[in-house]
Amino acid sequence: MYQRTLLFLLVIFLSIPASHAANVNGVEIPETLASGDNTLALNGSGLRKKLFLKLYVGSLYLQSEGADAAAIVAADEPMAIRLDITSSLITAEKMEKATREGFVKATGGDTGSIAAKIDQFISVFKSGVAEGDSFIMSYQPGSGTAISKNGTGSEMVEGLDFKNALFGIWLSDDPVQANLKSSMLGN
Repeated sequence: MYQRTLLFLLVIFLSIPASHAANVNGVEIPETLASGDNTLALNGSGLRKKLFLKLYVGSLYLQSEGADAAAIVAADEPMAIRLDITSSLITAEKMEKATREGFVKATGGDTGSIAAKIDQFISVFKSGVAEGDSFIMSYQPGSGTAISKNGTGSEMVEGLDFKNALFGIWLSDDPVQANLKSSMLGN
């Protein structure tokens, strides 16, 4: 009897996944993300909504847990944001417009010094944006921010100034959506 109980418990234990992925709006969010030579941990995920539309899931990955948005935005350390598109209403044109508006908000309207970098970043959306697409924006100190779509192709945008503005879209004092910011910060 003891051996059967032990065997049963062993089978149950082995069937439990070692790492539980987050699920936001039906999107499975990995607990970790490889970024250069680093493995980043999921800090938090949330849903970007506009009116009644569920547009995308935004996830923040850091080296260690963090809740201080200003410190995260300013930090010169590996980190990433993942966007999983959940609406067929998002197009490349709408994504570009919203992203440009986000940069304006994140920089207090002062995008002049990073205008060319914003244009370079926006080029990732030119191939189209569709429901189910996943964009990863991964910052590596000394290299810049790599942007990939669906795990392929990578555009590298140099500079901590660009990374600060990019991450500020979601984490600045004037974020794209306050409750998304809070969710990405793990609240």
